[in-house]
Amino acid sequence: MGPRRPATADGDEALAFRHASKQFGAVQALSDCSFGVERGRMLGFLGPNGAGKTTAMRAIFGLVRLDSGELLWEGQPIGLTECLRFGYMPEERGLYPRMPVGEQLAFFGCLHGLSTAAARTAAARWLERLGLADRATAKVEELSHGNQQRVQLAAALLHGPELLVLDEPFAGLDPVAVLTLAEVLREEAARGAAVLFSSHQLELVEDICETVAIVNRGRIVATGDVIALRRRSQRRRIDLELDGAAPEWRPNVAGVEVLGRRNGGVQLLTRQDVDPRHVLAEAEQAGRVVSFSYGPPSLAELFLELVGS
Repeated sequence: MGPRRPATADGDEALAFRHASKQFGAVQALSDCSFGVERGRMLGFLGPNGAGKTTAMRAIFGLVRLDSGELLWEGQPIGLTECLRFGYMPEERGLYPRMPVGEQLAFFGCLHGLSTAAARTAAARWLERLGLADRATAKVEELSHGNQQRVQLAAALLHGPELLVLDEPFAGLDPVAVLTLAEVLREEAARGAAVLFSSHQLELVEDICETVAIVNRGRIVATGDVIALRRRSQRRRIDLELDGAAPEWRPNVAGVEVLGRRNGGVQLLTRQDVDPRHVLAEAEQAGRVVSFSYGPPSLAELFLELVGS
């Protein structure tokens, strides 16, 4: 990931949720949610299943009507004109299964206002970029799940959207496709698009996103710069490799728990007020310390801290 830029004021957010709430019967899908995405940045929208992520994304396109609050694009309410400048990739399939891939993408391009020639050119370019040039005449139903996912991504991208909204875009992709998609999202942000996507692959989100918004039970529980959020955590992580210690060794220090053991190493999670020197002293009594690192928790560990396991 490239160098991080300092966070900017809310007024610089291109897409802004302002006190957005939505209820379905007895279920409060969104509750007073406020967060936003700037142009040229990627925001990871995180939360457990049923937290409200999809409801929020659908609301951007008017597929869900908010009970209260507002959604703004560059300070103005979002209407049809704005939506045509956005790209949306829903988690469920939004493609015609029996329509050829290239023809289908060109059709979607025309719906976004491209000329027929420009739509066909854009469709061919994105199929090439996403490794599907040889499947342009194939029907969507003939493609694998991962390739259908790529086609759906191409449909969201081909008109050069100002805002890109992707609901679980990495689901079901192989490692090569994940790397390709991550590179594409970086390119879109570098082009100046605002990018909002949800994902359960938190290590990937931490690698490619500067900012996140974490939602739980319809409420935003954290939003902002990833590094700053991790540093504000009430916990710290210790990675320790010991030679000669008992296999089940653990430090006798209050406020320390074992996260896991892997390849001779021990991963510990501690309260922020625990002095790491006490843990190191315990380790040195148990064996030879090969390596010892101390720092904020990962994004995945912070996520569990905020929403529960």
